[in-house]
Amino acid sequence: MKAVVITDFGADPQLTELPIPEPGPGEVLVRLHAAALNPFDWKVADGALQGLVEHVFPLVMGSDGAGTVERVGAGVNLFRPGDTVYGQFMNLAHGRGSYAEYALAAEHGRIARMPDDLPFPIAAALPTASVTAYQAIEAARLAPGHLLLINGASGGVGQSAIQFAANEGARVLATATLDIAGRLLALGADETIDFTAAPTADQVLAAHPDGIDAVLDLVTHPGEDGVDTLAALLKPGGRYISTNHAADVDALAAREIHAVNLTADPSRAELEALADLTAAGRLRVTIDAEIPLTDAPRAVARARSGNVRGKRVILL
Repeated sequence: MKAVVITDFGADPQLTELPIPEPGPGEVLVRLHAAALNPFDWKVADGALQGLVEHVFPLVMGSDGAGTVERVGAGVNLFRPGDTVYGQFMNLAHGRGSYAEYALAAEHGRIARMPDDLPFPIAAALPTASVTAYQAIEAARLAPGHLLLINGASGGVGQSAIQFAANEGARVLATATLDIAGRLLALGADETIDFTAAPTADQVLAAHPDGIDAVLDLVTHPGEDGVDTLAALLKPGGRYISTNHAADVDALAAREIHAVNLTADPSRAELEALADLTAAGRLRVTIDAEIPLTDAPRAVARARSGNVRGKRVILL
């Protein structure tokens, strides 16, 4: 099978041939048709989890994917050949990922059936981005009329978060450049903030001097200055959600702010619910580019350099 692998941390990804794996007891072999490119994929490849999780090289890149069950191992009862499934396939300790024509997954792992009429590229785009958005909005504990700032709203997580927050009745302030502002308003954002025109916090404070109720920060990383600036916008009792683990929870608690450093952990029930919502048109996912597997190494290199935007999916 063809797969995109790295041979060490920080190495350039390369397209290579690997044997098709055999499913062991409790495993399913999936013929993947699409895999999503997520920032987490190349962060892992560059060593984000080095020393925390065992890695085996060559390591197939990628986590999110969608495809058809090809074979099942002994004892598997939940899936059978021909089922369409999607989810997360990354298994660093075994060198496995989703940038490949075939992938193994545990029967009770992070995979779920998907509706037959849901396109594979759309399904592949859901697991990391939309589950993160769903769990972040749950953590924000929004009520109708609450003001939520989404910092970094133009990506896959942000676009899903806008929809989930709007569904809760919240008023969404979304950071975006002018070229994508219309799309975010169509998804349910009430206001867009062009962060290239003036500092985001200054614009929010000018428009909402009494403060806001929650911040979903998809941008700021640990050690950067943005947390304090954005947290200062919150009313007492407000909630600050960071997907990059940038929040000092104790320091913010001392300022009467509830902070959460979120690591998304999808359940099968959540995956099934998101797939159903998307198939029914109640969760909109936009694919900005579909990339053949042969071009995936170049696509990863471009993404590492920060020269791309929007949701990209590899076709397998």
